[in-house]
Amino acid sequence: MVSLYHISDIHVSSKYFQPELMEQLISEVNQVRPDLLVLSGDLTDRGLGFEYQEAKRWTDRFEVPMLVTPGNHDSRNVGYVHFEDLYGSRYRIVRLPGVHIVAADSSEPDLDEGRIGRSIYPWLHEALDAAGEGDLKVFVTHHHLLPVPGAGRERNILQDAGDLLKVLVDHGVELVLNGHKHVPWVWRFENMLIVNAGTATTSRLRGKGKPSYAVIDLDREAITVRHKYYDGSEDILHHPLERRTPA
Repeated sequence: MVSLYHISDIHVSSKYFQPELMEQLISEVNQVRPDLLVLSGDLTDRGLGFEYQEAKRWTDRFEVPMLVTPGNHDSRNVGYVHFEDLYGSRYRIVRLPGVHIVAADSSEPDLDEGRIGRSIYPWLHEALDAAGEGDLKVFVTHHHLLPVPGAGRERNILQDAGDLLKVLVDHGVELVLNGHKHVPWVWRFENMLIVNAGTATTSRLRGKGKPSYAVIDLDREAITVRHKYYDGSEDILHHPLERRTPA
């Protein structure tokens, strides 16, 4: 079994940032020691250099492997150059035992809406094709691929969500991780589970929402997702896998 922690939208430089929640999250992750921590964007508020430095001071305290992708806030003010300096490529492949993870930047400079873009699709096809036989495939990006309940008008969904969903389904991707709207949610789409993370460490919440993060266990038979809240409550979804041959 492979264990992931999925966090998103930490906005460490925002006035809504709650450092005590970040402290609690770091302590838990370092104690549990999952196989990978996935941070799906919006580390900062305005993509400024000093905000990235603050974010890096926090994320450096995680003592587990990390996969980080930028969000729309991180690409403001040409912030993606700071991301690349501090966190590396915005397009990544991570291999874990039996799990193949591909991450792609969906942000556009100074825009809230997202797009993967036609120029990235050849790389994405190749990256997904590189999975080993029988590997469970995971895709990570910032923007959500399907509308999220309670998230207001859907103006910020990926512009090329339809094309991207087809690519992921054709390649037999079983799990998608994204954030952006600060609303924890899970959709089943074909044989694929799409997990939206809430905001892990801010009070920028919708309605009666609470800061949250996801703990995900993966094996060849099923994916189990637990959206965890800092008051000790959690929402659990168990998704049996129907393994199939990609188109």
